[in-house]
Amino acid sequence: MDGAAGAAEHRRAAVRGTVSEMTDTDGTGSTDGGVGREDKPLALGAVILTMGNRPEELRALLDSVAKQDGDPIQVVVVGNGAPLPELPDGVRTVELPENLGIPGGRNVGIEAFGPGGREVDVLLFLDDDGLLPNTDTAELVRRAFAADPRLGIVSFRIADPVTGATQRRHVPRLRASDPMRSSRVTTFLGGANAVRTKVFQEVGGLPDEFFYAHEETDLAWRALDAGWMIDYRSDMVLHHPTTLPSRHAVYHRMVARNRVWLARRNLPLPLVPLYLGVWLLLTLLRRPSRPALRAWMGGFKEGWTTPCGPRRPMKWRTVWRLTRLGRPPVI
Repeated sequence: MDGAAGAAEHRRAAVRGTVSEMTDTDGTGSTDGGVGREDKPLALGAVILTMGNRPEELRALLDSVAKQDGDPIQVVVVGNGAPLPELPDGVRTVELPENLGIPGGRNVGIEAFGPGGREVDVLLFLDDDGLLPNTDTAELVRRAFAADPRLGIVSFRIADPVTGATQRRHVPRLRASDPMRSSRVTTFLGGANAVRTKVFQEVGGLPDEFFYAHEETDLAWRALDAGWMIDYRSDMVLHHPTTLPSRHAVYHRMVARNRVWLARRNLPLPLVPLYLGVWLLLTLLRRPSRPALRAWMGGFKEGWTTPCGPRRPMKWRTVWRLTRLGRPPVI
């Protein structure tokens, strides 16, 4: 069994063995969550990944989810290699014996709603130290997906709870100076988004082997290649403290390694060296510290010398779609 298949089996075993509070989502004894039934609003679920070290923030997030307008949102909290604190009644829980990384942990959360998340129509993915400040976010999500059957993913706007500012890196497009402008985009933010579960059922989940960094873009490219759309919505807000991604010790190595894997997995061969050459140049122009550059170069090498998972290059018409959306897959 290869690494990807082994990780997938690990997920299935974890979900089979440790999910608690598995209740039906519509109160009828059915577990289809009303999927495909036009007489009911879209059924929403939420996946929250935690390392167990922010219990107060997690509880505040769960309270903000519970206060959303419309039908209740079914929630699963995944303890990623950590025991979970006491949680409200009705919350589904999964405690993993080891840290599977961000994509692996979120994939466990997806499967807690059935294969490909099929018990619900849309899944929200929320960072455990985030908070939904507005009570209408769930209804905005329902309306967005109901109005556009080809909408596959929505990226929320992340705002600092004190200053209200949105970091430039949290606007998933090249022209990021105005975070209040909603638009079609080519990727999304991993801890503040909503995904139609049919996307997972059609193109698969997040890449387990990435562990951290660029897993959202891998899924986004596969979704776009299958004909789905991605929107950035400034009116769907998640409060989250301003942070730097480099706070993670593995940041520089995994960003570089996964950038190579992303290209090897998804790009037509002529674009692979162009895409990676551009990112190598950008990294050097940013003049990272010597230890950071050493870690980045080590990750870049690792990306070429280790298995990246299945290669499914996108169609050239998808390359053109990405270009028309403002972000050709060379940057």
